[in-house]
Amino acid sequence: MTEFSAVQLSAIQLPPLSLYIHIPWCVQKCPYCDFNSHAQKGFIPEVEYITHLLADLKQDLLRYHSSIAKRKLHSIFIGGGTPSLFSAQNIDYLLNQIKQLIPFEKDIEITLEANPSTAESERFMGYVQAGVNRISMGIQSFSDEKLQKLGRIHNAIEAKSAVVFARHSVLNSFNLDLMHGLPNQSLAQALDDLQQAIELAPPHLSWYQLTIEPNTMFAYRPPKLPDDDELWDIFEQGHQLLTKAGYQQYETSAYAKEGFQCRHNLNYWRFGDYLAIGCGAHGKLSFTDGRIVRFSKTKHPKGYMRGEYLYEEKNIPVAERPFEFFMNRFRLLEPVEKQQFEFLTGLAQSAVQKQIDWALEKKYLSETHRTWQITEQGKLFLNELLTEFLPE
Repeated sequence: MTEFSAVQLSAIQLPPLSLYIHIPWCVQKCPYCDFNSHAQKGFIPEVEYITHLLADLKQDLLRYHSSIAKRKLHSIFIGGGTPSLFSAQNIDYLLNQIKQLIPFEKDIEITLEANPSTAESERFMGYVQAGVNRISMGIQSFSDEKLQKLGRIHNAIEAKSAVVFARHSVLNSFNLDLMHGLPNQSLAQALDDLQQAIELAPPHLSWYQLTIEPNTMFAYRPPKLPDDDELWDIFEQGHQLLTKAGYQQYETSAYAKEGFQCRHNLNYWRFGDYLAIGCGAHGKLSFTDGRIVRFSKTKHPKGYMRGEYLYEEKNIPVAERPFEFFMNRFRLLEPVEKQQFEFLTGLAQSAVQKQIDWALEKKYLSETHRTWQITEQGKLFLNELLTEFLPE
């Protein structure tokens, strides 16, 4: 760890600008979920909530005008909760109103999260007509037994039907969320889940390990999960299956066919900028004068829908920027352009040279004259690597 406060800042080059929209309601809360979501209790105030989302965005456009002016939206991600509980008509209205406030790039990626049980064919078509060109489906497993243990409200047949429809729609892309390391899951069961997903040929697959998070039902009543050796076997053999099927791992838990990486998530991990509206949403914006701001919105719908949008805002201190940058960038497996570090943090490479030299000696990184690249060793000891970039 080192001291960065004396380092001279230079101007920041503005990265792509994305927008995250949080819709907090779902049919029921899953026992593993620690996201800001609330089980649906009767009527969901769709129109009222959308009115607040747009008011929230207008406030941000005024508050952060010097960062946002003359920029276009690179991507939009509508997450939750279960955004597909909202009607296609209301999603259409929301997107049209946003476009009136801030222009879209010509090839903007617009993703909407959906559950197979709420994403019927009719709704899919409506979302596409509204401008959504990418769907992310929370499948999690193709085993009805595992789905029940995870508290999911769909079954394997519904999941496969939704995927088949997505594959034959005019969507640019779609993603399947799939978990491994499930309660009492064997290696064979985990690989069978993955094989069934591969056979459905999604352009993008998020394949991640179930972890027990604080303040969830699983934290209070922990299920029996595979041990570390079993988890390693699942990952190693699953990774081989995916690679053989033509999927490239480009992020810790994300695999895609060539050209189908999620542009929105890439912007997160490349230390890009993103507006954020909705309950508990988190955003980050850069300014050409050298400031970088992070902010978050009020978590609970009651407070948010009283018009109390902004919860917290803070400038990222110079001393914390190397850690913030590499914490994001080392999630991606692509090389880190050294120049991008300078452009996006306002710091010279010399600010982190001591840490880079240490990481090279430990074989956590390799480098060329233009790039730094995390190694297999670095991935295994990622926490130790990142800790080195923390300020004293």
